[in-house]
Amino acid sequence: MTMLIRRTAVALAIAMLSAGALHAADAPKSAAKADIAIPDIPYTKFVLKNGLTLLVHEDHKTPVVAVNTWYHVGSKNEKPGKTGFAHLFEHLMFSGSENFNQTYINALERIGATDLNGTTNPDRTNYFQNVPTSMLDYVLFAESDRMGHLLGVLDQKKLDLQRGVVQNEKRQGENAPYGVTRQLLTENTWPAGHPYSWTTIGSMADLDAASMADVQEWFKTNYGPNNVTLVLAGDITPEEARAKVEKYYGDIPAGPPLAKQQSWIAKRTGTHRGMVQDRVPQARVYRVWNVPGDGDATEPLLDLAAQLLGGGKTSRYYKRLVYKDQLATDASAGNYTSEIAGQFYSVLTARPGADVAKLERAADEELQALIKSGPTAAELALAKTTILARYTRIVERVGGFGGKSDLLASCNTYTGNPDCYKDYLKALKAATPAQVKQALQAWLSDGDYVLEVQPYPTNLTTTAKLDRSKPPALGQPESLKLPPMQKATLSNGLKVVLAERRAAPLVDFSLIVDAGYASDAPKTEGLASLTGSMLEEGTTSRGANAISEAFAALGAEFHAGTSLDSATVHLNTLKATMPQALAVYADVVQHPAFAQNELERLKKNRLAGIAREKSSPNQIGLRVLPELVYGAGHAYAVPLSGTGTEASVGAVRREDLVNYHQTWFKPNNATLLVVGDTTLAEVVPLLEKTFAGWKPGTVPQKNIATVAPKDKPLVYLVDKPGAQQSVIYGAQLASPRNAPDDVELSVVNNVFGGSFSSRINMNLREDKHWSYGVSASLLPAVGQRLYLSMSPVQTDKTKESLQELVKEYGNIAGAKPISATELADAQTNQTLRLPGSFETASQLSGYYGNIIRYKLPEDYYNTYTAKVQALTPAQANALAARTITPNRLVWLVVGDMSKVEAGVRSLNLGEVRKIDADGKPLP
Repeated sequence: MTMLIRRTAVALAIAMLSAGALHAADAPKSAAKADIAIPDIPYTKFVLKNGLTLLVHEDHKTPVVAVNTWYHVGSKNEKPGKTGFAHLFEHLMFSGSENFNQTYINALERIGATDLNGTTNPDRTNYFQNVPTSMLDYVLFAESDRMGHLLGVLDQKKLDLQRGVVQNEKRQGENAPYGVTRQLLTENTWPAGHPYSWTTIGSMADLDAASMADVQEWFKTNYGPNNVTLVLAGDITPEEARAKVEKYYGDIPAGPPLAKQQSWIAKRTGTHRGMVQDRVPQARVYRVWNVPGDGDATEPLLDLAAQLLGGGKTSRYYKRLVYKDQLATDASAGNYTSEIAGQFYSVLTARPGADVAKLERAADEELQALIKSGPTAAELALAKTTILARYTRIVERVGGFGGKSDLLASCNTYTGNPDCYKDYLKALKAATPAQVKQALQAWLSDGDYVLEVQPYPTNLTTTAKLDRSKPPALGQPESLKLPPMQKATLSNGLKVVLAERRAAPLVDFSLIVDAGYASDAPKTEGLASLTGSMLEEGTTSRGANAISEAFAALGAEFHAGTSLDSATVHLNTLKATMPQALAVYADVVQHPAFAQNELERLKKNRLAGIAREKSSPNQIGLRVLPELVYGAGHAYAVPLSGTGTEASVGAVRREDLVNYHQTWFKPNNATLLVVGDTTLAEVVPLLEKTFAGWKPGTVPQKNIATVAPKDKPLVYLVDKPGAQQSVIYGAQLASPRNAPDDVELSVVNNVFGGSFSSRINMNLREDKHWSYGVSASLLPAVGQRLYLSMSPVQTDKTKESLQELVKEYGNIAGAKPISATELADAQTNQTLRLPGSFETASQLSGYYGNIIRYKLPEDYYNTYTAKVQALTPAQANALAARTITPNRLVWLVVGDMSKVEAGVRSLNLGEVRKIDADGKPLP
């Protein structure tokens, strides 16, 4: 249970993590010797037909009733990108409702309400007020009206006003001393995506982006009576309370079904540190562990540990750090429990001039001593007395923070049992020193995040002013000077290419086999990539796990992959372990086991992957387009993912893999590219030894026939009912990767669709806002390449987007020539970014692999910059005109045809054909 009264003095330090106030409990003065009874708060529980839970507690000492409303919704119910909604609604619900359209606080102050406020934390939003008994009907009317009738008067003006108030609250919190820590502590202690990984107050950007539709939907989802606990405590009987609540709340309809998060502790390992400067006079150190949340058996034990460690003047921290060593002015600890997880905090505020590192060491010594030996019996008794006394004081107050209504509401909201505090206190009373010690060892021995806040220096100065009226001139692109490709051939015909790189003692090996998807025979689509995947699943002498463990033990990284024209088996190893790593590598290449059980597992995964591809509008196009462009039977007429079809994968047998490997994986059909800290003299003898058993042989020829371009445009439609977007593809064939004008064509594509600032992206994304992003690319191939544009667009703009794309294809082909400015921007983009792509041995290997796969000139990358810079606008436009064929394109639209087909047909781009997700014709 997330109880404010259960949080120790550290609550003050971490209150910034939630919106609303937290109050630290007073530190105990001495331990009571008498046994302290567990408080009993009698209640009567009712559940209305609409799901609202009512708890009634009678206390007639004064004519006052506490009204405490808990909505079981907080910031953990939000989603990334839409944070801060729970807290924003806390504010909006004070601004008036349909039948009580006045400022809530003003109205209730006029009728004598006290302890009047509302707060939000990650788990709940609550509203509370103590009111004279005679005013109860008035307040219940107001509370019920904002629950059931808020949206009728929630307009843009109110939304903008309260959004501004919240943003100022956020600025105020961040402007407070140590306020800079709120975001850092939240982001660095919870994993991304965890419901507690964003602050309750939310981000400025999310608050700015919150639309009226967003906030209305948030309210409709979360603020129904079936998600509410209402407590009335004070001068009222259960019968009176029920009658009034039925009257005012009974006509409010229940909200929709709700999803609830379960426990997610997110325990960490190791120590992680951060440091930040803030405009504060004293350094401070936060230390945080992720621990279990409310209701866990460790909660009372860690609460006691926090009290022992940093719960006031009797604590170990205070006695050592504040009083004895005088290293700190304040030192506290607290177990901050929430609904699905908790955090244990240590907060140390250094005395001015004190050695922060020494303070941190001394605090850790106290913690480690407590972890090692546990508390003394006397210490533990004192801690129990302090916490029990805190609960005893609850019964004095009916409402507000930490009153009886607050405790009942909390227990019921999180556990469904209003008496849950009794179980907690029973466990706390029964706790032994050994149990506290065990809890400390389990949760505080590892996995801490330390954030050090250092005062921002006050004596910083500036130098003479710089003339910033214009930026400095841009530098010039520089040509690359990559290492030469040294060559050798092993006795079995395996070609070896070496590029020496001495930057680190690493060596990168890429075995490039001339195979790829294009080597799949008809009806065996997917066999090439499945064979490549199976190389990682065991050899005749090593299982899959043994291979992984062997490489890991040698500090090596290994993977196998397949592309359109080749298979690649990659190894990156330490120079010190190169011989041993090569032995395992050679075994994987030469002796795959193709174990039946591994094959069946991978086939199941592959079939599931194909099903996912066929359910994705983006992937559907990449599966069917190759056959539409190249024609059935062509080596390249296979899904671009290489996964094959359900039929072809389902028919694969172990013998097929064995035969494929024996047919294509021949040393004379491969090149071993070596990049890194070695020489030919060193590596060739090693390779001769490790690959001695690999025998050469004849290899089939792949059918990479030249395809004539289409003589007219064709339009294909794939129906995806209910699709939120349409995906438009434009496809044609272009020259092979090793064509003489390849470099120059990449520059032309940069202008058309190869960069963020390209024509088609600026048109459909930046100008029209119809798409998140569109692009065009030349897919690398030994034969004719697929030149493909891909444009995911909003459904209601499918026709218009296609029309714009048709126009853009016509423009780049000559109707709107590439300007000198466009060309210069593309040239700058492609040349200045080039050097950053060759930093590591693996990166260099990847680019040199292109030279080998596609038979590019060996100086391709060293001369790349000069070729790009030499291109003129006239040359670029001539190349675009002879390459891009607007009147011969194959168009493919994947989307909800009930909404877009008529619009696409009305453009009269060419013959329209309907196909399914496999590319098969439909009537």
